[in-house]
Parts: sequence; structure tokens; C-alpha cells
Amino acid sequence: MERVPRVIPPDPRLLERRRRIATQIRAARLDANLSQQEVITRTGMDRSAYQDIERGRASPLLDNLLRIADAIGVPLADLVRE
Repeated sequence: MERVPRVIPPDPRLLERRRRIATQIRAARLDANLSQQEVITRTGMDRSAYQDIERGRASPLLDNLLRIADAIGVPLADLVRE
């Protein structure tokens, strides 16, 4: 029988950190005077995927964080700084 990987739901502390990163992404985008659509176009990401990241609903892949940082024109560290 094939095993199905068990998905562990994130704990509240992790969700709060994800929301802080989402807030930092949005703030950096607004500081750069970019619309969500401009970032989406520059990254090549799916609209709903980007919006879920910026709202803190989705956990972004590292590759997508790098794409977002490049599209906004900020170092990755600015997006994930705690």
C-alpha cells in the first residue's frame, strides 16, 4: 500500500511569522510604487498565488520569494527580516 504523506498544520507562531512576512512584502511593493499586477507580471507568478502570499494565506516557496524580491527591487532579507 502506498503511503500518503501526512500534512502537519502550521502552529499559530508560524502563521504569525508568515503574516509578518506578507506585511513586509506588501509594504516593500507599496514603497516601490508598484501594483500587485506589476509584480505579478515581473515574476510570472499566478495572480491568486501571489495574492495568497501577500495576504499571508500561503507559504511561499523560496524561488517565489526570490522572484518577488527581484521584481520589487529589494534584497530578499528585507522581505523576511524579523
